[in-house]
Amino acid sequence: MAFDGIVVANLVHELNKHIINSRISKIAQPENDELLFTLKSSAGQRRLAMSASASLPFLYLTDKNKPSPLTAPNFCMVLRKHIANGKIIGITQPGLERIIQFEIEHLDDLGDLCKKILIVELMGKHSNIIFCKEDGTIIDSIKHVSAQISSVREVLPGRTYFIPETTHKENPLTAGETSFYTAVYSKPESVNKAIYTSYTGISPAIANEICFRAGIDGDFPTGSLNEDEKLHLYHNFDWLISDIREAEFTPNIVYKGKEPVDFSALHCREYDDYERKDFSSISEVLETYYASKNTYTRIRQKSSDLRKIVSTALERNRKKYALQQKQLKDTEKKEKYRVYGELLNTYGYGLEEGAKELSALNYYTNENITIPLDATLSASENAKKYFDRYGKLKRTYEALITRIEETKDEIDHLESISTSLDIALSEDDLVQIKEELIEFGYIKKRRGDKKAKVKSKPFHYVSSDGFHMYVGKNNYQNDELTFKFATGNDWWFHAKGMPGSHVIVKTEGEELPDRTFEEAGKLAGFYSKGRDSDKVEIDYLQKKNVKKPNKSAPGFVVYYTNYSLTIHPDITGIELISQ
Repeated sequence: MAFDGIVVANLVHELNKHIINSRISKIAQPENDELLFTLKSSAGQRRLAMSASASLPFLYLTDKNKPSPLTAPNFCMVLRKHIANGKIIGITQPGLERIIQFEIEHLDDLGDLCKKILIVELMGKHSNIIFCKEDGTIIDSIKHVSAQISSVREVLPGRTYFIPETTHKENPLTAGETSFYTAVYSKPESVNKAIYTSYTGISPAIANEICFRAGIDGDFPTGSLNEDEKLHLYHNFDWLISDIREAEFTPNIVYKGKEPVDFSALHCREYDDYERKDFSSISEVLETYYASKNTYTRIRQKSSDLRKIVSTALERNRKKYALQQKQLKDTEKKEKYRVYGELLNTYGYGLEEGAKELSALNYYTNENITIPLDATLSASENAKKYFDRYGKLKRTYEALITRIEETKDEIDHLESISTSLDIALSEDDLVQIKEELIEFGYIKKRRGDKKAKVKSKPFHYVSSDGFHMYVGKNNYQNDELTFKFATGNDWWFHAKGMPGSHVIVKTEGEELPDRTFEEAGKLAGFYSKGRDSDKVEIDYLQKKNVKKPNKSAPGFVVYYTNYSLTIHPDITGIELISQ
């Protein structure tokens, strides 16, 4: 979800509750676009982190400190000069804009009481932190915006600060039924788009939530709603806005498995099928969400080179596979040429010289066929020509069958590596994947390179019934779990017909309850290529019936008898012991 006006409203409510009348003890600028204030009050010390990052703007209270450069940047020095030891006397949000304004009281060089305004704009790529005099004159900003950069507003020392009216949206906090009807239902757009383009602070996700609560498909055009639906939609909009006016916030993060999917200051009912974790503080939500999201983002960046190698190899092999399939289709003519040769040897004795075709009974099908001939050749020579074609296509067919199988195996292997990259959560998880790519020649091993030390371990879960379940993160771990760690009567699970992890359930000689079978199946589905599917079919059997063919790729197994179950790959509630 975007850092929308509702999240900002929750933040302003929380900041007013905890840091109003706090003094600014320290000001640091740990990053080019980030500030960290240390605040002191009678209630103790707190830190306020804020960022004007184009990709990840934020503001929240935190207990964590960050190292700062030895030489403070200019903007940090300006703030220290003016508001060091200043007192925060006001925290406001204009309308439902994604803007927080801090009114700070301090003493000037002459000891007179003055006021300054620190404005934090959390607007995606347009985010900024702007420091102003009480009258709105800009003293400085963390990002300077000249007329060459923006034709809407300059953000430079000496200019007057204002909120640009570029979208002409209304304030939802003051909206009534008449204005809602005028703003939303007059637009020939989808219902959700009409809502978020009409009001400040309402993100597309919140617009979808309003439609969901009203039981209306947000993608339907506004003109398709009847009067009852229009009124019901307005009431749901008004109820949601009432929660904001009355500060009835429920900060939460929504998870899909272990990955954070979204965060909100309100309970979003459209995510009721996901796991939701409620927090007492929106700051805690933001800090937790961004820390978790950064983990996934960072590992994606770290694995980008490996992903590129795998995707390039996959694309090349898929093209090769398609070409081989086309060539295989061309060899289907071989049997026709063999029959032509045999019929010419059988009926060609009466063929006239210079004939261009021969009509004969095909004794394989009891149908008459016409065989094209080379008029310059005899019947036996034409027969030999067809037998030669047949022989060539037969040899091509036999070679292609082997090559196609090899290419398909390579595609399956690469897809399994791609799935392993999706599962990886740390740099340690990437080590074995890189080793596998080196072993199979996708990455050239440099002279002097030592084999990397493996620290990554399989996922370890415990079922609701107390059985230990292990999930391989890559092909090497899959082999290790199945053929070295598991014993004969342990149970083995895998998503049917797709790349994925091997899941081992240790039985310790006991019989597994149905619930454990289901939970192990969910793990196999979640840690597979089908993790985003609604349903995944899972094969499961005792480990003693799983075999590994000689010289096969890591993670590749065969089995001939198995049970199957179909699950929804949601592992919410399954206890994770270690990653």
